[in-house]
Amino acid sequence: MSTPKPDSVASPAGDLRHPSVRQAFRSTELLVGCYAALSALTLVAIILLRHHPDLVTDAVWVRASIVVATSLLMVSFAVRTSRGHSRSYLRLRLASGIMLAAIAVILAMPGAFPLWLKAEQGVCGVLLLGVVVIVNGTRMRSAFATR
Repeated sequence: MSTPKPDSVASPAGDLRHPSVRQAFRSTELLVGCYAALSALTLVAIILLRHHPDLVTDAVWVRASIVVATSLLMVSFAVRTSRGHSRSYLRLRLASGIMLAAIAVILAMPGAFPLWLKAEQGVCGVLLLGVVVIVNGTRMRSAFATR
C-alpha cells in the first residue's frame, strides 16, 4: 500500500496557486513594474530635456512613446497572467520577447540614438530578459499548459 505524496512536493503543473508559480508571478510583476517605471521616468526626462536637440531627437520621442505604451500593456498582461488568464500569459510572452529583440536592435544600431537612451534601453533589456526567462520557464509553461 502506497502513501500519498504530501502537498509540499506536489507538482506545480497546472496549479496556479503553487508557491513556486506564485513566486514566478511576483517576480514577473516586479520586473515588468520596474520596466514601466523606468520607461515613464525616461519620458519625463525627455520632456525636461526637449530643448536639447543633441540629446532628444525625433527618434528618441518616438521610441520612448512606444516603450511607455508597451510597458503599460505589459503591466496589464502581467497582472492578468497572475490571475490565471492564459491569453494574457501568451501576450506577455510575445510582448516581452518582441521588446527584448527591439532593444537589441536599438543597442546595435550605431549613431541612431544618443548614448544615454542606449544605456536606459540596456537596463530595460536586462529587466525584460528576466521576464522572458521567467515566463518561458518550465514553471510558468507547465502552469498554463492545461489552460
